[in-house]
Amino acid sequence: MAQAVAARLITKIVDAQAARGHASVVLTGGRNGNGVLAALGSSPAKDAVDWSRLDLWWGDERFLPDGDPERNYTQAKEALLDSVPLNPARVHPMPASDGAYEVDAAAEVYAAELTAAAGPDDHGPVPTFDVLMLGVGPDTHVASLFPELPAVRETVRSVVGVHGAPKPPPVRVSLTLPAIRAAREVWLLAAGEDKARAAAIALSGAGEVQAPAAGAYGRSRTLWFLDTAAASQLPPELYPPAVS
Repeated sequence: MAQAVAARLITKIVDAQAARGHASVVLTGGRNGNGVLAALGSSPAKDAVDWSRLDLWWGDERFLPDGDPERNYTQAKEALLDSVPLNPARVHPMPASDGAYEVDAAAEVYAAELTAAAGPDDHGPVPTFDVLMLGVGPDTHVASLFPELPAVRETVRSVVGVHGAPKPPPVRVSLTLPAIRAAREVWLLAAGEDKARAAAIALSGAGEVQAPAAGAYGRSRTLWFLDTAAASQLPPELYPPAVS
């Protein structure tokens, strides 16, 4: 799955750069997100990307000190970013806990950075990302939007501080559903048997407060990437009809 996503992402970035001169991608962490980055790094097609004209953002971050091995940014650097010629000014990690801000202020700082990057053709206070990737958790959470918690109910702010997350660490920074929906394409990644129930719930008409993955969709396209194990509980009506 990671290799398939990486191949499609390279194509999407190259097409966007050809059309507009630059591209923007929102990265996700976790097992699936880091797997995609590693697959990008090993792909022979990666040299087709002009890495200096790529903006990278994050969908969420664990509010930990800079360089902490559990931070999504740290893991992304190890998986890919340190090995490609990115423009540092176009790489936008979320603030760390050892900076000048507590978590809610850190969320406001990141929201302001997004607003500053948005142009007149964008839809609101965030850029229109070309691709926004999200890992789907076993509980249907995406980014750091967990079922029933206040962050998933946010309708105004683009970035929020998350307190009391049910998986460690409990304090995080996350894009909200309105910011996620500003992307042209939202890609949801789920691989492994532990993601099967979450994928089935999110794709069966669940509400976004109870199943945040159900509320994550793009302006033009929403793609789910599943391996066989993660797709094992999908309702039959979601499968294409057999060709006779």
